[in-house]
Amino acid sequence: MLAARRALTRRGAALAALVPAAALVLSSCGTDDSSSSAEPQDGGTLVYATGDAEPTCLDPHVGGNYPQALLTTQVLEPLVGRDAEGEILPWLATAWEVSEDGLTWDFTLAEDITFTDGMPFDAEAVKVNVEHLQDPETQSSTGYLALAKVSEVEVVEANHARFHLSEPDSALAESLSQPWLAIESPTGIARGMEANCAAPVGTGPFVVESWTPQQQVDLVRNDDYSTVAPEAENDGPAHLDRIVWRFIPDAATRYAALQSGEVQVIDNPQPDAIATAQAGGDITDVDAPRPGSVNRIELNSGQAPFDDVRVREAFIRSADVDPGIESLYAGTVTRSYSPLSSSEPMAVSDDSLFGTDVDAANTLLDEAGWTERDADGYRTKDGERLTLRFPVSTNQSVAAEQSLFEQIQANTKAVGFEVVITPLDLSGWYTALGANEYEIVSAPYTKVGPDVLRILYHSSGIVPAPSGYFANHAQVSDPVLDATLDSAAETTDQAERAELYAEAQQTVLDGFFILPLYDQQNHFLTRGVDGIRTLHTVGTPTFLDTRLAS
Repeated sequence: MLAARRALTRRGAALAALVPAAALVLSSCGTDDSSSSAEPQDGGTLVYATGDAEPTCLDPHVGGNYPQALLTTQVLEPLVGRDAEGEILPWLATAWEVSEDGLTWDFTLAEDITFTDGMPFDAEAVKVNVEHLQDPETQSSTGYLALAKVSEVEVVEANHARFHLSEPDSALAESLSQPWLAIESPTGIARGMEANCAAPVGTGPFVVESWTPQQQVDLVRNDDYSTVAPEAENDGPAHLDRIVWRFIPDAATRYAALQSGEVQVIDNPQPDAIATAQAGGDITDVDAPRPGSVNRIELNSGQAPFDDVRVREAFIRSADVDPGIESLYAGTVTRSYSPLSSSEPMAVSDDSLFGTDVDAANTLLDEAGWTERDADGYRTKDGERLTLRFPVSTNQSVAAEQSLFEQIQANTKAVGFEVVITPLDLSGWYTALGANEYEIVSAPYTKVGPDVLRILYHSSGIVPAPSGYFANHAQVSDPVLDATLDSAAETTDQAERAELYAEAQQTVLDGFFILPLYDQQNHFLTRGVDGIRTLHTVGTPTFLDTRLAS
C-alpha cells in the first residue's frame, strides 16, 4: 500500500504574496521589485551578461554545473519546485506518493504539456530522462550522483511514472527540483550529444535559437508555453520576445555595460558594485544565496601533508581569513563556520574551531615533525618542503576571492606553509583535480538540501562520476561518517534526519577537513526591468514574469 500521500496543489501569485520580503532576502531566492519609474512593457529583448564560464555543453545532464543551470532555467523545467521554507512544490509533476518502505515513488504528471519540438511530456519522457542521466555515455556528474538510488522508472500510464529505488532516499524530491535533472524532450535527446549540447529541448518559456561560442546564446519566447510554474505570476507565455545571453568574463566590463544600458542584468558583480546597488539608485541587487554547501577551502586529507589532522588544524589556525573578508567584501558577505549554507535549516555552526592562533599552529606543526625551516622560511621534513598546491578556477572565484586566497597564502607563510596558487580556466582546473594535483582547493558545489553532505564527504564521493568529476575533494574516508550519512539519507523522520546531519557536520568540522568562508555568492544586478524572480531551488533567475521598462 502507498502511504504518506503528497498531493500538493499548484501555487501562483497568492503564495508569493504571502512570503515576507525578509524571507526572500534570507532564503535562496530573491525578487527584483526595483524598477524604474517607467511603466513596464510587453515584448522586447532582454540582454543578460554572465561572468560564469561559458558552458562547453548547454545540456545540464552532461556534467552539471552552475553556468548550465543559469541558462537552461529559461529553457527546461524540473518535475518539482521548492518554496522559501523548503517545501517541495508541484511543477511538471502535480502530485506524488511514497510507499511506507520508501522504495517506491509514484508521480502524477501534468497533462497537455508539450516540449517545444511538439513531443508530449509524459511518463515515457520521464523514464528516458532518468536513463539519460544514468547512462555513463552522457557523462553526467550532478544528476548521476543525485539519482544513484533510482533503479528503474516504470511507465504506469501516460501521466503516471513510478520510481523504483534500491534504497530509501529522503533527498529524492529535493534532487528532482534541481535544473541539472530538468526534463528534456526524448526526441531531442535522441539526436545525440552534439546536437543536444548545442540546443537542449524542453517545456520552458524560452527556446534556444542559436549559440555563437565565446559570444552569446540567443533565446526566443515559447509562444505555446502553458506550464504553471511554482510561484509564477504569469500563467502563459513570457512577456519578453527574446533574451540575448552574453558571455563577458571581465566584471568591470559587465558592470559598465549595465550602467550604460547595453545590458539589463549581470551576474557575478564585484563587492563594491553590490554595495553601491544596495545603497539605492537605478541599479538593484537581487541576492539569492545558493543552498547546499558554503564557499569553503577543502584540505586534501587523502595525501601528505594533510593526511595528518595536526597539519590541517595548523593551516586553519594560521589562515586568519576574517580581516580579508571584512576588507575585500565591503560588508556584502557574512563569515561562515558551517559546511552548509545559512539558507539550510539543518546547518550547524561552530566558530570555536576557527579562531586564529599562530602559537597553536606552530606547536601543531612541531608535533607533526615539520620542525626545520629552509632559507626561505618554509618548514621542511625529511628534506621535503611543506608545500600546498592550490589550483584556483578564475571562472568561479571573483577577483575579491582570489585576493582573499593571496592573503591566506601570506598569513600561512608566517608559520611555514608554502602555498602555491595556480590560476586556471575551468577546464584546466578540472584536470588538476582529476589528477590529484592539489592539497587545497575552493570548489563550489550546489545541491538542494543537506544531502549535499553525502555528496561532498561520503567516501563514495572520492570515486569519479562518469564525467570524470568527483565531489569529495577533501577525500574524507571515515566509515563512521559514511554510516551517519547513509542513515540520514534513508530516514524520513525529519527530527532524526536533522540530528544525523548535525552529527555529520560536527565530524567534518572537528576533523578540520574544510575552512568555511561564506555562503556561495549569487548576486544579480538589474537595471530597467521588472519581475525578475529567482528560484528557491538553486537561486537561478527566471524571466517568465519579466518586463522591460518602457
